[in-house]
Amino acid sequence: MVGPGAWQMNPGRNEPSSTETTRAVVDRFNEAFNRHDADALASLLTSDTVFENTSPPPDGLRIEGKEAVVQFWRDWFSRNPDSTFETEEMIICGDRAVVCWVYRKLRNGQPWHLRGVDVFDIRAGKVAAKLAYVKG
Repeated sequence: MVGPGAWQMNPGRNEPSSTETTRAVVDRFNEAFNRHDADALASLLTSDTVFENTSPPPDGLRIEGKEAVVQFWRDWFSRNPDSTFETEEMIICGDRAVVCWVYRKLRNGQPWHLRGVDVFDIRAGKVAAKLAYVKG
């Protein structure tokens, strides 16, 4: 696991390691997501990106391609204007990241939450895949 300030650099080089790049991309992605900024998200996606949603059960909806994924999130943000994701833990290995999170919003006027995990695949500094899983 790589925590804040514990990023690794390639020995003897001035360029970031894949672990450092992955952390930076996932952090920017999560920040844009919590701002509900679909345009910022689009700038972080590969053209052939894949998103697997947590629903419908049992496998979730698979969305392929940058335009389709961005449109899905635009629609989702409009239906969930008060939603936020809080990172509980991030585990990074090279260009893969696992993010444990809590999703919070109001449901029927009451605070509600759901816990889950995203598995990110980063390619050339962009999100190539985000696969989402939830408890329950």
